[in-house]
Amino acid sequence: MSVLLSVQDLRAYYGQVQALHGLSFDLNEGSMTTLLGANGAGKTTTLRSICNMVRSTGTIQFEGKPLGGKSTENIVRLGIAHVPQGRGTFTTLTVEENLQLGAISRKDTKAIAGDIERMYSHFPVLKQRHTQQAGTLSGGEQQMLAVARALMLRPRLMLLDEPSFGLAPLIVRDLFNILGKINREDKVSILVVEQNAQLALEIADKAYVIETGRIVMSGNAQEIANDESVRKSYLGY
Repeated sequence: MSVLLSVQDLRAYYGQVQALHGLSFDLNEGSMTTLLGANGAGKTTTLRSICNMVRSTGTIQFEGKPLGGKSTENIVRLGIAHVPQGRGTFTTLTVEENLQLGAISRKDTKAIAGDIERMYSHFPVLKQRHTQQAGTLSGGEQQMLAVARALMLRPRLMLLDEPSFGLAPLIVRDLFNILGKINREDKVSILVVEQNAQLALEIADKAYVIETGRIVMSGNAQEIANDESVRKSYLGY
């Protein structure tokens, strides 16, 4: 399995405050990887650094090419989609308009209508609501729309920041099942930052545990889930 994203000695800063202290990890093509850690550990900053949204040093390579110095917009064009925490849909636009906006940088305009239908097959509730303003959707539906809009880019890699935040457990499980399907069927590699460690470890194949800006543990998700210190700290048993 080839390496899609390689991060070496990543250090990130907010003003004078250093948030990441030399993170290194690889993400394989086609993988579902999760980054676990407590609030303030540096998980969100890691995703933001990949997209060049914070000041950072170190090397980040995507498909063997360095991302350093590239604008966030150009990183997106390379095929990296970022779904930040808090959904971020265009609330006054309809569901379908949100999906169309997700494809705004694409040249293959003829394929867009087909991709919208594919999103509706992944997320049937969005099809039912396609003419509704995004702001009138429930939290779970807005999160599904945010994911679907990111997928309209046809990304190679999707970065998801706390997709379960503020959602009811049943909705979260639905969402994660769909993410697993997208990973397998659409061959989209996914890096998910998640507080719900138990669920993230169930669907991921690889996991990294981050504490105060450093990776303290890595391995396949099953091994991490069975580790006693992880169980006590993140799984609560």
